[in-house]
Amino acid sequence: MALVLTPEPPLQGWIDALDAQIDRAPNFFDGRPVVVDLGTLPRESRDAVPLLRAIEERGIHIIGLEAAHPSWEGLEAWGRPLPGGKPGRPMEIAEPAPKPVAAPPVVAPMPVAATSLLVNQSLRSGQSIAHEHGDVTILGSVASGAEIVAGGSIHIYGALRGRAIAGMVGTPGSRIYCRKFHAELVAIDGVYQTAEDMPRARIGAATCVWLEGDAMKFAAIE
Repeated sequence: MALVLTPEPPLQGWIDALDAQIDRAPNFFDGRPVVVDLGTLPRESRDAVPLLRAIEERGIHIIGLEAAHPSWEGLEAWGRPLPGGKPGRPMEIAEPAPKPVAAPPVVAPMPVAATSLLVNQSLRSGQSIAHEHGDVTILGSVASGAEIVAGGSIHIYGALRGRAIAGMVGTPGSRIYCRKFHAELVAIDGVYQTAEDMPRARIGAATCVWLEGDAMKFAAIE
């Protein structure tokens, strides 16, 4: 799996927001492969190389680029650009292997509002959805090994067996809802809790997760 970062002009403001996210969750990018989607930069832009260097200086491991214009030079250090797509669209990258391995199909999300994302199917193991600008709703389940990252709240109509990371842009009021709670990890605004520390009474039950200060709370959904 890889996380997609989509820089948005003005770039200095985006870098400042990235720094704020790292301050809130210093370990969020540790060991995680990242693809940088450059589709929001204008064709005549000369900011791509300085931008990529600035991202790497923050300890973020870039494994590839998406939607880089063919006329831009100096991008070879970050690998061959991947085929262009819509800016900010989630994607998966196959894990490195001695022989070519087909990547799992990209989940096709359907936007339902300016600040929300609707995924009308379940997420299989190894798939990842990242939507930094609002809520994510899954009309299905999230398998073990799958991951959802949202700037706002996360709503899962089925079982949550993977990882759910809400409020990643500094929204501590975000919540996580699911019909059956079997999560490997949940996080809100940089506060994490793994399966070993979750209340046994909530396992398998309809659950809401939220923050009170720095304390993570779990409650039944009636």
